[in-house]
Amino acid sequence: MIEELEDETGAIIKYKRHANGRGLVSPSARVAETAFIDATAYVEAHARVGLDSWVGAGSWIDKGATVGDRTFVGSNVHVGEGCVVGSGVRIGSNTKLGADVMVGNGVRVDRDQQIAAGTVIEPKGGATSRAALAAMSRPVRPQARRAA
Repeated sequence: MIEELEDETGAIIKYKRHANGRGLVSPSARVAETAFIDATAYVEAHARVGLDSWVGAGSWIDKGATVGDRTFVGSNVHVGEGCVVGSGVRIGSNTKLGADVMVGNGVRVDRDQQIAAGTVIEPKGGATSRAALAAMSRPVRPQARRAA
């Protein structure tokens, strides 16, 4: 069932409720069935949330953002437009990631943080490259099979 809400500019935005947690998800967003989206959380247009991820109360995954598999997004977190958050990441409550922030696999972001737009946070030892993080945000196209 599609619900319509009015944003601060008066525009009507359509959302559907995610089966696991009942959060509001844009019809163009891709959210794994095993992800949990709290009933008071939003996932905007063209955003992606991976397998077994958790998006807490009052959190907002902005347009085109990607949240990797097994990632925990605490309550009242804003993941900015175009952000790429890797797998196994933990983002504490009341944190704001600016637009186009990249967070590497396994990184922990403490609560009550503000991360400036365009920042790249790599895990200790730099195991995640910028190219690998950027690849997470691009759609995967099926490979053509070659004739044997």
